[in-house]
Amino acid sequence: MEDKQVMVLALDESDHSFYALDWILTHFFGSSSNNSFKLIIIHAKTSPVSVMGFGGPGSTDVLHLVETDLKKTAEKVISKAKDVCSSRSVTDVQYEVIDGDARNVLCDAVEQFHASILALGSHGYGAFKRAVLGSVSDYCCHHARCSVMIVKKQKPKQKP
Repeated sequence: MEDKQVMVLALDESDHSFYALDWILTHFFGSSSNNSFKLIIIHAKTSPVSVMGFGGPGSTDVLHLVETDLKKTAEKVISKAKDVCSSRSVTDVQYEVIDGDARNVLCDAVEQFHASILALGSHGYGAFKRAVLGSVSDYCCHHARCSVMIVKKQKPKQKP
């Protein structure tokens, strides 16, 4: 039997991210598919310092609180992902929480797991917000060493 290809899915707490998970499960792991992929779900946990952006007297206590909150968020994301996959009877899944900036974490995960596809949800930011915040999907499209699939939530059709 051939080894399965690997698909890495970036997952954060956003609705866009979970829409991407649902879309991936439907289109690649549904009952009619041949399940030729192993799914690796990656949650990139940023560091408390990058979230806060400062240090100084009293910051140690705040850093501890932020770190605790980031860990809880990661646990919730992974738990929800496990529930979604389980409810869809998808079992060939690996869940990873990796510390670091999402852009680097995802590109490194592609290398580490020899992924043939990196899938991400699109937050749907406009050009200005993407320029200010930076786009993880844009970065990954240019730097990941595999195909990158950006799953976009369809906007409701405008009435004429």
